[in-house]
Amino acid sequence: MVDAIQIYLAVVGQVEANAQPGILELITDADLVVQLVLLVLVGMSVGCWVIILNKFSALRKAEQQSQVFLEAFWKARRLDQVYEQIDRYAGSPIAQVFKSGYVELSKLTGAEASPAAEAGPAISLGGEDNLARALRRSMSSERAGMEKLTTFLATTGSTAPFIGLFGTVWGILRAFQKIGATGQATVATVGPDIAHALIATAVGLAAAIPAVMAYNYFNSRIRVLSTGMDNFSDDFLNIVKRHFRGR
Repeated sequence: MVDAIQIYLAVVGQVEANAQPGILELITDADLVVQLVLLVLVGMSVGCWVIILNKFSALRKAEQQSQVFLEAFWKARRLDQVYEQIDRYAGSPIAQVFKSGYVELSKLTGAEASPAAEAGPAISLGGEDNLARALRRSMSSERAGMEKLTTFLATTGSTAPFIGLFGTVWGILRAFQKIGATGQATVATVGPDIAHALIATAVGLAAAIPAVMAYNYFNSRIRVLSTGMDNFSDDFLNIVKRHFRGR
């Protein structure tokens, strides 16, 4: 009976010795520097995901409303009819470019702009330059708004792996310090610090990879919308030249 109890206790002790600590336990047992590194990386990752979700929703809304606006614009017979409904397309950068162009055109002509009016108010070549500048300013403003906060994604994608690498180097350095202090290079001695180091690397990559992918994805969609604004600006100027140029 005594032998059976001793064997049982020996088995239980071996199982406890072989039990592996969980991820949370490794993090809580990590060095203060490693914990700070992990905290920074987690904060960057959370910030990236907030930006990703908001930017995805905003760009999808911009694309949908731009498509609807262009359909309404080309179906309309008068520019003022489109302008009266412009508030419906508040999320469309192309609609905002039209709004700026229409307001500038109204200032130049001193009347409601209508491409259907063959003998309507005329503008000079200098007025066309002013209109082109107003369109460019609006396009630049809309492009800057769409690109807002995407630089944080690029920054996270480029720096998070190096921040994680710093935590990795620090953890390995502590492992070597323990080896020097104890004179033992056993897994029990250096294993926890190596594990902390690898966690820092993993969290750095987990923060960087989605940020880089989202940055490239959003940039491609912003380029499409920017091209749409450029094309619409050219079309708007052509309409003005055909119907409002001074004779």
